Amino acid sequence: MKVKNIPIIFENNNFLVINKPAGISVHGDGKTDEYTIADWVLENYPEIKDVGEPFNIEAGGLKLKAIPRPGIVHRLDKDTSGILIIAKNQETFLKLKDLFMNREMKKTYEAFTYGWPKEDKGAVNESIARSRGDIRRYATGKGKRGEERDAFTEYETILKIGKSNKEKGSVERGDYAFMRLFPKTGRTHQLRIHLKHLNNPIVADPIYAPKREKALGFERLALHAREINFILDGEKYHFLAPYPEDFEKAIGLANADKTC
Repeated sequence: MKVKNIPIIFENNNFLVINKPAGISVHGDGKTDEYTIADWVLENYPEIKDVGEPFNIEAGGLKLKAIPRPGIVHRLDKDTSGILIIAKNQETFLKLKDLFMNREMKKTYEAFTYGWPKEDKGAVNESIARSRGDIRRYATGKGKRGEERDAFTEYETILKIGKSNKEKGSVERGDYAFMRLFPKTGRTHQLRIHLKHLNNPIVADPIYAPKREKALGFERLALHAREINFILDGEKYHFLAPYPEDFEKAIGLANADKTC
């Protein structure tokens, strides 16, 4: 998937904020030659090719390959859309990296989930580790193995979408919910795992809800990095990523069939 026109939300001399489309990886994995956000950065901002830190592929303690990550401070899953910050110089990269590491970035995601959560507002405080049964997955509780990492997510329900398909096996407590998520840590697959922990996995999640029907028009993970707030060099920044087309359509469907 080669995307020539990546929407730029904000840009100054030190960093830019883009609205990443779903379906494109942030950087390569050393296994495929698919086009990535890192490739787009190198094409459009070649002067920042040495900014940041590469992703090192290792085996047996030996570094096999270094994957370029020009200016990339954090990442989103391939099928997640939304806000991504890219540093334009090393000084800014290190400052932004520290903000993420020190949990001073206030992030908001939005997602459509299967079913309604038992509580309209709440939090999940469940550590995450590799899954015992599937190397692609991470897990909470008894299904995890190896090193555990703390993970904390707050959530609130924006819309409940009522029973519309009882004959097709709608899940208990309702069909779908539109939820706002506030991750306080930044673990791999954190939001996906925590919503599954609530028994409300994200719509069209191929890893954590592989047997569920795709719904609301989504052909990809229904997760969008909507908003971010932070302070850099004494200045406050707030960015909002417009919804992609599939989210706009799903929100329209949700409003037409909402119960609250």
